Amino acid sequence: MKKQSRIFILLLFVSLPISALSRLTPDDYNRADSTRYFNEMVYHGEISPTWIEETHSFWYRVNTRQGQEYFIVNAPDKEKKDAFDQERLSVLLSEKTGEDVEAYDIPLRNITFNEEISQMEFVVDSVRYRLDLADYSLEKLERLRPDRRERRYWGKTDDEMGGDPVISPDSQYVAFIRDHNVFIRERNNGNTTQLSFDGSEGEYYSTYLRWSPNSEYLAVNKIRPHTKRYIHFVESSPSDQLQPKLHKVEYLKPGDALQIRKPSLFRLSGKKSQIPLNTQAFEHQYRVTTPQWRDDSRAFTFEFNQRGHQVYQVVEVRTDGNINILIDERSETFIDYSGKRFRHDVGDGREIIWMSERDGWNHLYLIDGNTGAVKNQITRGEWVVRGVDHVDEEERRIIFRGAGRYEGKDPYLVRFYSVNFDGSDLKELTPEPANHRAVFSADYTYFVNNYSRIDLPNTAVLRNTSQGDVLMTLEEADISELLENGYQMPEVFSAKGRDGQTDIWGNIYRPTHFDPSKKYPVIEAIYAGPHSAHVPKSFRPFFHHFSGLSELGFIIVQIDGMGTSHRSKEFHDYCWQNLRDAGFPDRILWMQAAAEKYPCMDIERVGIFGGSAGGQNAMGALLFHPEFYKAAVASVGCHDNRMDKIWWNEQWMGYPVGPHYAESSNVVNAHKLQGNLLLTVGALDNNVDPASTLQVVDALIKAGKEFEFLMFPGVGHGAGGEYGERRKRDFFVRHLLQKETPNWNLSE
Repeated sequence: MKKQSRIFILLLFVSLPISALSRLTPDDYNRADSTRYFNEMVYHGEISPTWIEETHSFWYRVNTRQGQEYFIVNAPDKEKKDAFDQERLSVLLSEKTGEDVEAYDIPLRNITFNEEISQMEFVVDSVRYRLDLADYSLEKLERLRPDRRERRYWGKTDDEMGGDPVISPDSQYVAFIRDHNVFIRERNNGNTTQLSFDGSEGEYYSTYLRWSPNSEYLAVNKIRPHTKRYIHFVESSPSDQLQPKLHKVEYLKPGDALQIRKPSLFRLSGKKSQIPLNTQAFEHQYRVTTPQWRDDSRAFTFEFNQRGHQVYQVVEVRTDGNINILIDERSETFIDYSGKRFRHDVGDGREIIWMSERDGWNHLYLIDGNTGAVKNQITRGEWVVRGVDHVDEEERRIIFRGAGRYEGKDPYLVRFYSVNFDGSDLKELTPEPANHRAVFSADYTYFVNNYSRIDLPNTAVLRNTSQGDVLMTLEEADISELLENGYQMPEVFSAKGRDGQTDIWGNIYRPTHFDPSKKYPVIEAIYAGPHSAHVPKSFRPFFHHFSGLSELGFIIVQIDGMGTSHRSKEFHDYCWQNLRDAGFPDRILWMQAAAEKYPCMDIERVGIFGGSAGGQNAMGALLFHPEFYKAAVASVGCHDNRMDKIWWNEQWMGYPVGPHYAESSNVVNAHKLQGNLLLTVGALDNNVDPASTLQVVDALIKAGKEFEFLMFPGVGHGAGGEYGERRKRDFFVRHLLQKETPNWNLSE
């Protein structure tokens, strides 16, 4: 559909009110679907720059009123120009392909420029081309073959048996595994020496062998394998045959036995032998990392993540066999290793920059690499470091992302900073009160900065990294067409949480036909996964999972309650062994405060929906807070944390698997169901075991509860695509709007 046609359709639908009759019509749904074109009505919006090799030039593409335009910017000269002549290239491609190629809609992929910016390569329709930017000669290079490599399944355990032999840095030896043991072969004469003699099928040496830089030592983990768990799926309706197919994938769950990795060390100089290591203290592990040698070969390090995630250590193993714990991170609840881990070894490990929540907030520390003592805390205060982008060892300076430094302001808005190793001279590189993103040049001299808020369209600028000075404005978003089509800017709202002190932040989204004198049911789009915070902070006009739903006559809200990340450690700890909490006490108070300010929000008619962890949350709302939530759509939910993937659930629920797992289970608590519930699941979901949803169904049936259930054949971890979205809309229209939905079986 052409752009002009889409805009006409949207204008037509926006001009029509929601049906006042007791039944919505297909036109109401078509108008809701037209919101999907909102993103296309933003011009000169957010850009994704690509720096050209090691230069100080970059290129980017941006949506303009003409279409897709391409630019190159030279940072030192502050010069912006067309990346190439789009009209000329479209003519060349039309001649090469025999098809009509529009100048401002060229389907270019994988664009690269050489350092001189004299040539450009790109892919169109799986064919790679090279364009000479001086004479505009276009050379067809090759047709790309489809990538038929099998993608590694996320849940598969690496048995570490498939590595290749490893040549020593001095090229004198080759190390390899034979019959589960470590061997070396001299390359000049082929003589082979066996270094280990205790390897077996039940406890073997990894093929990921690590030579010391001086070629005198060899480090490797000895592996004790575990019993694998598998989940099975029936693909009822395969596209290539009539009969169903049975699939199985490896899938560890909380409490399952894990692979144990024991660091081992071998000496090659003098008498070749194994150096005994006492690693018993590290056997109660979730994971031990592969050894990493110091550059001077004095030692190697590994990281130890204790089972249960309450102890995380950086360990040094010296070549004499002595073991020293350099960093000993401990928590009474959990260490967020999956979301807040950062380590940078300075000067070959003489110092370590380390991220920790040990003072209650996520900050950076400078650690003495010999003793493990804290030399100084680099960042401090009631705010958080969100990530580190660059460590300049020569200048002893760090570029990082931080959030929450401004009291009373949205604590989730990311800004960029630089600071010295000793914590001095903290500089804010992006001072605008917005959510910032940055792409740095190869040498970190410059960066392209996009900044926006959910209620502030994007601006893209070029800055220097030394001071954060704006060198030039690249793009400023134009949303005039979006506003002409009735777009309602989302609102950022905050209210006090359960403790009466902590600010809880969220967003309010209203339909294009919003009338403040009317009453609107409220629907919460929930995802309370503790691994992050989930309320959007950057400008985006269309959300595929709820913009159309809102347009049918709902106010949508999103909230980050206690138990989610990116605030204080205390804020995060509400989730510990208690995923059923999901921040609901804070969410309810937030909606009550919003409704007090905006009477149009009818909190007597509150619905909720979510997928995955959000699916668990959505159903949990009806089990644990039925006095507030009246209807829920729960998709592909991990309804019992004992049934879901090991890493995510043990991270927050801990180990061993105790009674607290059952207390948070939607299956165990299914008999408490009140309100209206729609459960959906993909039959081939390999992210969350579909049996988790089916066990909820079984428990609800046994409890005599009334609910709706929908399984999508052939679908993985998702909400069922357009059909699933329509069923979600129908569900809320019936139960919250109290209107009939279209008779889809009679519709054309």
